[in-house]
Amino acid sequence: MGTIDIKLSVIIVNYNGLTFLEECFNSLEDNLIGISYEIIVVDNDSQDESCNFIKNHFPKVKLIESNQNLGFGKANNLGVKNAIGETILLLNNDTIILNNLTPAIETLYSKTEIGIVAINMLDANKKFLSAVGRFPKPLRLIKISFLNDQRKVFKTGNFNEVLYQVDWVSGSFMLMRKSDFETINGFDTDYFMYVEDVDLCKRLKIIGKKCVFQSNLNYVHFVGFNKSREIKLIEGYKLYSDKHFNFFNSIFAKICLKINHVYKKTVKNIC
Repeated sequence: MGTIDIKLSVIIVNYNGLTFLEECFNSLEDNLIGISYEIIVVDNDSQDESCNFIKNHFPKVKLIESNQNLGFGKANNLGVKNAIGETILLLNNDTIILNNLTPAIETLYSKTEIGIVAINMLDANKKFLSAVGRFPKPLRLIKISFLNDQRKVFKTGNFNEVLYQVDWVSGSFMLMRKSDFETINGFDTDYFMYVEDVDLCKRLKIIGKKCVFQSNLNYVHFVGFNKSREIKLIEGYKLYSDKHFNFFNSIFAKICLKINHVYKKTVKNIC
């Protein structure tokens, strides 16, 4: 397709994700019918055969090879910088899109104040996973699960409406205008991995943009439990506290995060 016709740029950051790429790419092809699009993969110095696989099996994918691991945010920023589409989809490599995304794009452009559209996330067994949350407040950081959206529908996955306004959405699927992403200078690269998605949504809110969750569209995310993720989340929220809380609330937040860390280390032996 001619580059002038491209409306959607799908940005995928890859790090040793060879086992997921084929299904991810195929699901995009199946569910972007009627949408002019490009796929951009930013590879964070993978040590598997990801890059060779893409070159040999998906030559139309625009591959950007980094000689170092840039982290999630910086790699996405690089991908968006090379994107042609007016709309961008930031998508994890370990995902499978299950529905045509035209309705999500229509939702995004239905109101100027909509900054991000997210869709329903399912695990490998196609069971509901929450992909949204509440913005941090110091006391909520004493337990990361307190940041989950507390509405019943986001605990059960039994939705009675199509659209819900939420505070923040998971970085595994973020549909947005490229212009909005550029207005806030993309992801804050002080975050290497984790919490940069919450920070992005917060900065969009500051400029008057909302996050919307669309419940009638689905994707699979092969997310698994990772002990190192727990400590990285705590470190990410420390940084978030410095950036978005005043001095005293930042101190209080870090005390709560310290309690969180000690509990995980001594009781759950997680980090």
